Amino acid sequence: MQGDSLTDCSDEELLSRFCLGQTESFGVLVKRYEKELFGYLQRYLGDRTLADDVFQNTFLQLYTKIGTYEHGKPVRPWLYTIATHQAIDALRRVGRRQTISLDQGKSELADGQTKTLIEVIEARGPDPLEQLQGEERRQRVRASVDQLPEFLRQVVVLAYYQGLKYREIAEVLDVPVGTVKSRLHAALVKLQGAWSTAPSLGEA
Repeated sequence: MQGDSLTDCSDEELLSRFCLGQTESFGVLVKRYEKELFGYLQRYLGDRTLADDVFQNTFLQLYTKIGTYEHGKPVRPWLYTIATHQAIDALRRVGRRQTISLDQGKSELADGQTKTLIEVIEARGPDPLEQLQGEERRQRVRASVDQLPEFLRQVVVLAYYQGLKYREIAEVLDVPVGTVKSRLHAALVKLQGAWSTAPSLGEA
């Protein structure tokens, strides 16, 4: 028996159904990406209210551009492309530069032990005690990432926090895959350099 539940449909199937007039499929797609995409925008913008506005605008843009959707085209990178462009436009409107919240998903070691910046970025699932012990380290991560040029910050967020593949990031940013890899490498080199040379907050 074939399941006809919209929740069982792929993103691509949902958009194709919407193109054919099944309007409820659009709402299913919005709900599916609500947590993930909002989290991305909040990290990218550093502002919950602005992220909510951009999230709404992203799906408004998707709705109005649905006529350009090619059947079977991967939806996730297309959605991130729209969201990223909307976020950049929002920052320009409010006259702010991008900030990134890196508070979520960091694992820290106890005092006296060290981690490289890349290990801190990639770590997941801290317990409350480790979170408290790692506050200084997280502040240094935030400061380091915020100093990156925008085109490097983008790949760090998309790759490490949203888990997009190189090919998907390339589509989001409209650059070759090789450019994504080189930007990510350059970003991590800069971050590692800043991480290793910056004084501890406790030494100030």
